[in-house]
Amino acid sequence: MTGLSAFFLVGPTAAGKTSASQWIAEHHSFDILSADAMMVYRGMDIGTAKPGKTFRSKVCYWGLDLVPVQAHFSVGMYREHALAAIREADSAGRRIIVAGGTGLYIKSLTHGLSRLSSGNPDIRRKADELLQTNGLGALQEWAKTQAPELYESITDKQNPRRLVRAIETAHYSAGNRNDLWRLLGKGPKIAGLTMPKNILYERIKERVKEMYSEGLLEETERLLQQGFSAAGGPAGGAEKAPTAGRAIGYAEAIHFLRGNCTLDEAMELTAKRTRQLAKRQMTWFRNQANVEWLTIDARMTMEQAAQMVLDCWAKIGPTPIAG
Repeated sequence: MTGLSAFFLVGPTAAGKTSASQWIAEHHSFDILSADAMMVYRGMDIGTAKPGKTFRSKVCYWGLDLVPVQAHFSVGMYREHALAAIREADSAGRRIIVAGGTGLYIKSLTHGLSRLSSGNPDIRRKADELLQTNGLGALQEWAKTQAPELYESITDKQNPRRLVRAIETAHYSAGNRNDLWRLLGKGPKIAGLTMPKNILYERIKERVKEMYSEGLLEETERLLQQGFSAAGGPAGGAEKAPTAGRAIGYAEAIHFLRGNCTLDEAMELTAKRTRQLAKRQMTWFRNQANVEWLTIDARMTMEQAAQMVLDCWAKIGPTPIAG
């Protein structure tokens, strides 16, 4: 264990995690660490339902706007950022909420990661030999071949350490990461928000309407000007945004902007894919995590929902962060 701990709040998209976390953070002096794989990208705000300026002016947020949309971002990178955030909050005497629906991010904190942190001695040995015998260009070429997306995201390609790190990360991601997780089982108890399916689906429908009314199309246009290409969109796949390109909403917006569908069709497909995501998230958390599920009633106020979360945390306590 790291000696660190945090209060977790997980669940499907649109279940109210952000609002409940915000209320708790404002009224009980918490920081918030996002555990959402798409909120790490700068410029992807409306389509990811990222907390806005008003929320962020009142609470210290972590895990947002970490990299440009063209960059690769891995679970190992997330864990490094998260540990730094939790340590800083702990040093300042503040508690922190880890809130989100990306299961791999959550599990990297509750269970840890097994191989990446110690590096790969075989890769480092080969890299050193390449550098000594063939020079930096050979090492760059190896990194480009083994980890093309990571290589493109490196800002200082003259730095051998960063090249080696990219190769190690690529090999790690292709390796047997889940061995440790299977060994540890579902792990410690954490809190999760859920609600009846019909209510959740209606909230998703309303969220999609809000995204488009608040400027999703304009946001997508700006991203396209930066070289963004969403998976499934007619602009040619997600090679220019290897992870960000999988975000729901942007491919549909691009289809509309290219004249390939109507606005209603784009909104309906966005809602459909969001419902599918929510279903996958619930299945993942039920099978992979030890969640104390808290069901939100449609008549509940935000304060009541937040208090239900606080009561759960009082019962189960903070969750240790794995080493």
